[in-house]
Amino acid sequence: MISVNFEYHRATTISEAVEMYENLSAMGKRPLFLNGGTEIITLMRVQAAYTNAGAVIDIKHIPECSFVGFEGDTFTIGASVSLAKIEAMTEFPLLSKVCSRIADHTSREKITLGGNICGSIQYKEAILPLLLTDCELVIANKLGMETVSIHQVFDQSIGQIVLKPGSIIVQIKIARSFLTLPFISKKILSIGRIGYPLLTVSAIKVDNKTRFAISGLCEFPFRSHRFETVLNERDTGMTAAMNEVPAPIVNDVSGSATYRAFVLQNVLEEAMYELKGAQ
Repeated sequence: MISVNFEYHRATTISEAVEMYENLSAMGKRPLFLNGGTEIITLMRVQAAYTNAGAVIDIKHIPECSFVGFEGDTFTIGASVSLAKIEAMTEFPLLSKVCSRIADHTSREKITLGGNICGSIQYKEAILPLLLTDCELVIANKLGMETVSIHQVFDQSIGQIVLKPGSIIVQIKIARSFLTLPFISKKILSIGRIGYPLLTVSAIKVDNKTRFAISGLCEFPFRSHRFETVLNERDTGMTAAMNEVPAPIVNDVSGSATYRAFVLQNVLEEAMYELKGAQ
């Protein structure tokens, strides 16, 4: 049961969604864009957040947000495409594999790609392949449409995509050249637990170098170029790489910081070995 009162609005075009946001904001409604909605609904139920939202704008019915397909040398995925649909795709195997292990199947039918990568939850595992492949985001707001690199809007210090108020991620675009690169994806669960992972590590091999993106180690997902550089240097050890982790390692009931670091080192060594001879 949701004890927060709010208005529901459905947008069927990008311009309509943007206009709704501007009008509702002018009325003091503090609108939120609703995509998958699982996080918003859950947090509204416990009143942990979003209690000031007076309206939500459903963008799942905007055609561009549900588009999937190739446009020249770019593979485009709408922000409203569900993780379950991505799981069944063959075009981007790394993203499909990562999405297939997020939550349960029923939840994946509701969680969208845009909703996952923009959520406040610390894991946001679907963002890992996008960081690795330097994807671009198509963003709409009152100023129009723009296409930007994910690295321009992903704040590495907090692990969040930061957009201007009233902005919508419409689509995610990945260069075709990244789709078939050698990759690994490993998800480690806490012993005797299900649900959120202890660690998720994704990696791809690009131009004989391995890129890594990690979730669960810190309070936010990250891809660190310095971390990758040290790992790819043959003369430096794993200890040197661990010194480049960009934030404190999580220490909680699911796993101590020491245990997480130990597990990560083993996963990284396995990944480097598995990708060693890949072309």
